[in-house]
Amino acid sequence: MAEKAEVVFVDGVRTPFGRAGEKGMYWNTRADDLAVKAIIGLLERNPSVPGDRIDDVAIAATTQTGDQGLTLGRTAALLAGLPKSVPGFAIDRMCAGAMTAVTTMGSAIGFGAYDLAIAGGVEHMGHHPMGFNADPNPRFLSERLVSADALNMGNTAERIHDRFPEYTKERSDRFALRSQQKVAAAYAAGKIQPDLVPIAIRTESGWGLATRDEAPRPDTTLEGLAGLKTPFRPHGRVTAGNASGLNDGATACLLASGDAARELGLRVKMRMVSFAFAGVEPEVMGLGPVPSTEKALRKAGLSIADIGLFELNEAFAVQVISFLDHFGIDDDDPRVNEFGGAIAIGHPLASSGVRLMNQLAAQFAEHPEVRYGVTAMCVGLGQGGTVIWENPHFNRKAA
Repeated sequence: MAEKAEVVFVDGVRTPFGRAGEKGMYWNTRADDLAVKAIIGLLERNPSVPGDRIDDVAIAATTQTGDQGLTLGRTAALLAGLPKSVPGFAIDRMCAGAMTAVTTMGSAIGFGAYDLAIAGGVEHMGHHPMGFNADPNPRFLSERLVSADALNMGNTAERIHDRFPEYTKERSDRFALRSQQKVAAAYAAGKIQPDLVPIAIRTESGWGLATRDEAPRPDTTLEGLAGLKTPFRPHGRVTAGNASGLNDGATACLLASGDAARELGLRVKMRMVSFAFAGVEPEVMGLGPVPSTEKALRKAGLSIADIGLFELNEAFAVQVISFLDHFGIDDDDPRVNEFGGAIAIGHPLASSGVRLMNQLAAQFAEHPEVRYGVTAMCVGLGQGGTVIWENPHFNRKAA
């Protein structure tokens, strides 16, 4: 049997992320068109990749209906102008959809079945609110397999606060404030814009162009955060300020075998080392990245001390704090979410995994002293996902 092939992350792009709802910039834009535009943008940035050499297209969505239905990977590939010979499929692991698209395509490349693949995700939470029209099996509650809280992500975050009283609301608010400040600084320094694909939008004021994320609030203050309502319970600790919002957006990335990348002269941004998914109690789904990261580290023969950069999805501030606390990392450690995260940028569920990868890849280029980085996220219904990446720019002398 052939040895495992090297799996590399060549490039990734995303649309700017919009606010969900009628006032959001993508209200009049189809979900599948967001995914199509991301794929077109990715291919335009990599003109040396022959379309007919792409072995598969995996596009994730959490709510696969309406303009997010009909086997998105295939329909988006056709609409993006890829040859009809290129197959595609849709995938769902809720918040970790795009991450699972990447690990699934990466697995096919590692196995030797594929040379080139596109992976990404889309979520139009304005058109398709999370869980919309879902019909959870009544046995979940009647047989007490999970509590009713498990199906509401905000309540699961409140439960982490309950379980760990040291994770105070003030601590979450401080983390959220730093996320807003880091995103503002990253935009000011031009760190985020290179991976954004501009999108034509139609609003009440006419046609326009979306060129940056809609959700960040750079004027956020601790005082403002402290005064926000706690929608999930009276006197709670989770607010709209210390959690990611409801958002619309899409991502896409190009994965390749090391051999194919060399053959086509593609610059490599990251190399996949290992990945893992893990399950936890659905009532505290935010703890999921802890066991998935431990599992991925174990598979890679690494320890947390080997990781020099972390891109953690900020579904809720308390969820990231629980990860950092477990691994003995400070809330304001500069290795964590250097460009800010989902609290400011937004979290269009199934698309977010590739956003994390884009940001880690950009940071790898700036940090030759770092050899390994992690992208990790919590996943609805009690799961976590982690991918460990190696920096191709690593230089031992810089370390």
